[in-house]
Amino acid sequence: MPVTGAVNMSECMAHLGESLPPTAIITNGAGNFAAWLHRFYRHRACRTQLAPTSGAMGYGYPAALAAKSVYPDREVICIAGDGDYLMTGQEIATAVQYGINVVVVVVDNGTYGTIRMHQETHYPGATRTIATDLVNPDFVKYAEAFGAFGIRCETTAGFPAALKAARNAGRPALVHLITSAEDIAPTRTITGLRSQ
Repeated sequence: MPVTGAVNMSECMAHLGESLPPTAIITNGAGNFAAWLHRFYRHRACRTQLAPTSGAMGYGYPAALAAKSVYPDREVICIAGDGDYLMTGQEIATAVQYGINVVVVVVDNGTYGTIRMHQETHYPGATRTIATDLVNPDFVKYAEAFGAFGIRCETTAGFPAALKAARNAGRPALVHLITSAEDIAPTRTITGLRSQ
């Protein structure tokens, strides 16, 4: 699927499906970023998805820690938006303290994308977005401050190596994936709200 930015989430999520074992557990919180996962990641076994049903931001990371605690021999990956991860990302301290080796991919587009999308949908062509821009930390340094592994990725081509490094880190890990706010979901972009 074509995108405007340097990271194509459809290809990243497809790679995730190709590289993980069928029993891997995937978790996510709420936000348009999750649409990329749900459209392009193919689950190949039962009980491999943990996701909120009523828009609970911040659900994915604690769910990943719980899943890994219950199934320590299974690989667990959390896909989180930047605003989503900031709701519960401090639980990386718990992951490090107890050796809960999950990988979180923080999809960073610098905005509360779903909220911004609704604002632009209701007021097309106007500059009426408010309180949706995020000033994010350097998520790699954030992870490292807790003793976790962190790696930054800014291109589709760089995602396989970043994911592999995080999966092989031997400790809790975070992939800071920089995406464009224009590529908010597979069916829309923020500016112009193009349909696919």
